[in-house]
Amino acid sequence: MVKRCLDLTVSSLLLLLIWPILVLLWVLIRWGMGTPTLYRQVRPGYRGRLFQVYKFRTMNESRDVDGLLLPDRDRLTCLGRWMRRLSLDELPQLFNVVLGDMSLVGPRPLLMQYLERYSPEQARRHEVRPGITGWAQVNGRNALSWEEKFRLDVWYVDHQTFWLDLRILFLTAWKVVRRDGISAADSATMPEFLGTNPPPKS
Repeated sequence: MVKRCLDLTVSSLLLLLIWPILVLLWVLIRWGMGTPTLYRQVRPGYRGRLFQVYKFRTMNESRDVDGLLLPDRDRLTCLGRWMRRLSLDELPQLFNVVLGDMSLVGPRPLLMQYLERYSPEQARRHEVRPGITGWAQVNGRNALSWEEKFRLDVWYVDHQTFWLDLRILFLTAWKVVRRDGISAADSATMPEFLGTNPPPKS
């Protein structure tokens, strides 16, 4: 109950304070990349319940001669790279927090196809609401391996407290200022999670 009150109060206040920034980003994305300006995708949340996560769009729709989307690093625009560096693309998720689908702090909501790839221990990350930021984000973010991130997610599930949430929120602001761990090594975004013991490549 305390966590939900914190989520609702802080996210509502932030939306009231930053709405001019949200409008400005919407205009810049609309002008630079066209529509849609928001990226919407179904993700699994608390206990695997599905919800639609919102983010500002950071990539264009460039395709190769066969009509297939180019790799992320080739579609990430200058504006998108700047937004990711400052985590501005995550701001629409404050609406997810208000709606109750997400929390300010918790394991990040990941792709649907990852559900069947988790080990039983890794799947415990869904025992709490997903968050805009989390323990893994303030301890390395995308610079961590998937196994390290999931270990930190489960640690948060077992140790979450009001004071830990406040600490994570403070550290998140500090990480954004320092621009730590935005991308994984040799990748514009985090590479796909194939499972703890993925099958060998053919």
